[in-house]
Amino acid sequence: MAAPLLNVLKKQLPLVNRPSSAVYLSSVRTHTSTLPSTSLRSFLSAAPMAASKTFMDAVKTRRTYYQINKEAPISDDRIVEIVKDAVYHTPSSFNSQSSRLVVLLKKEHDEFWDQVKTVLKAILPEDKYPATEQRLNGFQAGYGTILFFEAPEPVQALQKQFPQFADHFPQWSEHTSAMHQYVLWTALEAEGFGANLQHYNPIIDQKAQTHWKIPMTWSLKAQLVFGGRAGKPGEKQFQAIEERVFVHGK
Repeated sequence: MAAPLLNVLKKQLPLVNRPSSAVYLSSVRTHTSTLPSTSLRSFLSAAPMAASKTFMDAVKTRRTYYQINKEAPISDDRIVEIVKDAVYHTPSSFNSQSSRLVVLLKKEHDEFWDQVKTVLKAILPEDKYPATEQRLNGFQAGYGTILFFEAPEPVQALQKQFPQFADHFPQWSEHTSAMHQYVLWTALEAEGFGANLQHYNPIIDQKAQTHWKIPMTWSLKAQLVFGGRAGKPGEKQFQAIEERVFVHGK
């Protein structure tokens, strides 16, 4: 299902300059800031989505899965392809392309959550840490984690270029990151993963950025944890739609 979902995104953008957004693949300690030719060919030949229902089905079935395991329904290469497609085609404020993603798989994923444990154990009261550790073990039980960063340079450049909007660009950068988070959360679950979104920033920022040699100027916004589905999501409560959507002119 993720392929049609990403095809929708691909139709939103013309084929323009390649983005500067980086995807770091920390399972193999390599990184790239450009889209590979295979993904570009995929973009050029992608067929239009058969119906908008496919996209909306993915939206409707995206849920928060806390019970996950180390089973992966797709290959690592496919995970990376989905991440790169999402970064390449998810919109950003003024086409800033300020998002930077770090993909941690397998042992690298485990290392990240070990680091979170180390940091939290040092600052939490001794009697409070066991419950926190149990929660962190649930995240570490997964297959991978995607770290969402925002780079300041594109935002600062836009502030100089459009001073009348200077105060708004940092907030719009947050919106940009949120869209990347949502697209990948939805796309990975469409492939059969379960996922949940966490925010252990800023306490883990310096330690993680040092370990994976990530520029310290980048700002960590969220962590998307994903893995095989080991349980079902909790029941979701909905507020009355009439209190949330208002239509004029129909």
